[in-house]
Amino acid sequence: MGHLLSKNGYRLKKRTRKLNHRKKKKRNCFLQGPCMLCFIIHSNSSGLDDDNNHLEAGLGGSGYHHNSVTGIGVPGITVGIGAAAASKFAEQYASLASPEDYSNFLLSPRELPGWEGQGRSLLSTVPAKLITPPALFRTAGVSVTVPILVPVPGCTSDYTEMVCKRKCSEVQRCTPCKQPRCAFAAPDGGLENGGVGGGGGDTSSNSETGHCHLPLCPLPSSSSSSSASSSSSSPADGCCGLGLHADLPHSSDSSPCCLHHYENCQAKSSDAAEHLSINHLPSSILLKVLSHLTVKERCLCASLVCKYWRDLCLDFQFWKQIDLSGLQQVNDDLLVKIASRRQNVTEINISDCRGVHDHGVSSLASHCPGLQKYTAYRCKQLGNASLSALATHCPLLVKVHVGNQDKLTDEALKKLGEHCSELKDIHLGQCYSITDEGMVALARGCPKLQRLYLQENKMVTDRSVRAVAEHCPELQFVGFMGCPVTSQGVIHLTALRNLTVLDLRHISELNNETVMEVVRKCHNLSSLNLCLNWSINDRCVEIIAKEGRSLKELYLVSCKITDHALIAIGQYSSTIETVDAGWCKDITDHGATQIAQSSKSLRYLGLMRCDKVNEETVERLVVQYPHIVFSTVMQDCKRTLERAYQMGWSPNTSNTS
Repeated sequence: MGHLLSKNGYRLKKRTRKLNHRKKKKRNCFLQGPCMLCFIIHSNSSGLDDDNNHLEAGLGGSGYHHNSVTGIGVPGITVGIGAAAASKFAEQYASLASPEDYSNFLLSPRELPGWEGQGRSLLSTVPAKLITPPALFRTAGVSVTVPILVPVPGCTSDYTEMVCKRKCSEVQRCTPCKQPRCAFAAPDGGLENGGVGGGGGDTSSNSETGHCHLPLCPLPSSSSSSSASSSSSSPADGCCGLGLHADLPHSSDSSPCCLHHYENCQAKSSDAAEHLSINHLPSSILLKVLSHLTVKERCLCASLVCKYWRDLCLDFQFWKQIDLSGLQQVNDDLLVKIASRRQNVTEINISDCRGVHDHGVSSLASHCPGLQKYTAYRCKQLGNASLSALATHCPLLVKVHVGNQDKLTDEALKKLGEHCSELKDIHLGQCYSITDEGMVALARGCPKLQRLYLQENKMVTDRSVRAVAEHCPELQFVGFMGCPVTSQGVIHLTALRNLTVLDLRHISELNNETVMEVVRKCHNLSSLNLCLNWSINDRCVEIIAKEGRSLKELYLVSCKITDHALIAIGQYSSTIETVDAGWCKDITDHGATQIAQSSKSLRYLGLMRCDKVNEETVERLVVQYPHIVFSTVMQDCKRTLERAYQMGWSPNTSNTS
């Protein structure tokens, strides 16, 4: 029946006199430790002196021993109670032999009503102010289920109410505000037996026994119980840490501690909201945000916000890869400033910058020895001096794209071959002054070359093709569009085992046998462009479809092919996904329908300006084969309008001139 009696009952009166004069120390009293059953009793009892008189009259020596490890009470000596309380129920309880018998007896449905009635009369003589709630604890190393006691709100009867709540079934939790919950407040206003905010002696005793108290929010109680608790509270035992002051009003919704903490959190949140700023983010996050802006947006917009943002925009990581393409404000002075302040530039793009000359590029090259990628399309004002300076000062160059620079000659290519052995990607399209001499020097000095693109270089012949094939075995991308090469030079490309992309557009003297031999020997070839070659016929396409095991893209624009070529692709190839047969006048509805039906890998079919293909046939194929994109004038116009509508364009809102 819980801690029924005190071990030192005769000392209670003496101890309670000093309760309001000093902090509590460890005491052996009612309901000190967790037992099988414990109780919190609320009543409108009489004064303290009267209660002590009742104790002296009705209570004897110690009759109960508590096991602090298991939480189970063990009977001791017989309890001396008045004649009114010594009933048959007490005798049956005292005669039990084991802790399991005690619990089964006290919790049995048959004995429970009688036990409650006897308990009221039995403990009616005990002063309620001396019966405090048990200490909530968790024993280290032992898993114990301890029933927790709760006061019954609205208890106004004259006798003491005893209520047992097992497994904290009706303990009201605090509001879900991610804050530490408060411990039960003792009737004297402090924390009961080892609470955080109670006396210092209790805390030390708990550390000795190894009990860890779990703080919980105080339970709601009536106004009478609140006033009773406040009347016996001591100023020294107020709210400390997680404890609650006894004279705080109790609420049925949430605890005062949580409400007070919630109000503080709300106040702090409102204060923090007033001072929130994007500048409070870590600089690494702001740098990541600014990295999504272009150089123009960072220089002309973001850097003007504040000094902090200006410093961020000047961070070195933004000036490793510099894209100045299309900016007409860029001149030599700007390149000189960039070179003097940012010596860690690894990539720069000055395409279409008409204000940049050889002096600016040379200054950049001299200050940035780690430059690896250089792009300068359509900078016709640049000549050999700029590219030679880059080759001399930047030996780590791996990419050089200088298409459409009329002033470049073999001198610059010789410098590249002499100093840039790591070069892997070069674009020399429409550099009309380049000859075979420069190309041979480049091929011999750059054995790691993987991408080579020439376009309409009228002075590049089969000699250059042969030199490239012999000295650059790692070539993967080769383009000789519009160059005066022949089948005798192209046949050397069969030695390139890693070749994946081959662009042979507009080669005037290219025969079918050479193309078929290249397809047979280059097993990794995935893209073949034969546009504008009138010599390519149906037989050549059939061999390509049969021998191109890795081929995925085949471009046949304006070639001399018919429906038979398309039918052969659909019948023999299981890898080709893209076929462009635009401007082939002999393609009809039959060829387009057959390739769509027979090919399992086809995803794109170009029929632009195939005048013999009916538009109604294409509409039917679009519906029947939705996984294939059919390219005609009408279909492309429809797709363009659909994308415009998706982006919010409307004919009514467009501005007409």
